[in-house]
Amino acid sequence: MKIGQYDIEGKACVMGILNVTPDSFSDGGSYTTVDLALKQVGTMLTQGAKIIDIGGESTRPGAEFVTAEDEIARVVPVIKAIRETYPQALLSIDTYKTEVARVALDAGAHILNDVWAGLYDDQMLALAAEKKAPIILMHNQKDEVYADITTDVCQFLTERAQAALNAGVPKENIWIDPGYGFAKTEDQNIELLKGLDKVCQLGYPVLFGISRKRTVNYLLGGNRSMAERDLGTAALSAWAVAKGCQVVRVHNVDLNTDVVTVISQLV
Repeated sequence: MKIGQYDIEGKACVMGILNVTPDSFSDGGSYTTVDLALKQVGTMLTQGAKIIDIGGESTRPGAEFVTAEDEIARVVPVIKAIRETYPQALLSIDTYKTEVARVALDAGAHILNDVWAGLYDDQMLALAAEKKAPIILMHNQKDEVYADITTDVCQFLTERAQAALNAGVPKENIWIDPGYGFAKTEDQNIELLKGLDKVCQLGYPVLFGISRKRTVNYLLGGNRSMAERDLGTAALSAWAVAKGCQVVRVHNVDLNTDVVTVISQLV
């Protein structure tokens, strides 16, 4: 499997989440120092993560806006430390701000992961083209209103991928993400899960990110702690890989690596 110019063994892989934030919904405040972040990265790499996704601003509903300056201050020291300590690690930067993305790439990140698919900052796609960096384009919008959720998400992702192509990003550097939990009710998330194969047929590699989100809790009957959602997350990772997704973005790397390893050999 290739992500742009980067080769990854297997049909599918695990992306480990590293939130260097005080307020992320699952692990906010856990990795806010370089030492804590490095320890977690070492653990995730040992457990089988092929990509580390670094975020300096929470995207949970109601999270406070973080300036580009503050976001840079959070992520850049961590990126530099990871590159020095684990030079083989493939790093993505989870940001929708071009200013942050540029500095992160210069610090050693390899991949852009934009939850607004270039819509928040219209220079993001141009940056991906300039730096020849793979970019993940996620479905997102302001309102939870759809004529048909799967059709609408597919149309959005197709349009944003075309916008990236028009900006000069080569097709092999474009990945898409249906954006579970973003501007979607639980019923809409479940309907989109059922239609995931249609997203995977759009012609671009698909990243699947639902780890520990409300939909997992909802499917488990509610009242589950974050850690208690990991088995449910792993079940959905299996579903995603079986439907054709190539990357699952998760908090619990160990559990999901086993699931992805097994399922990817059967599809």
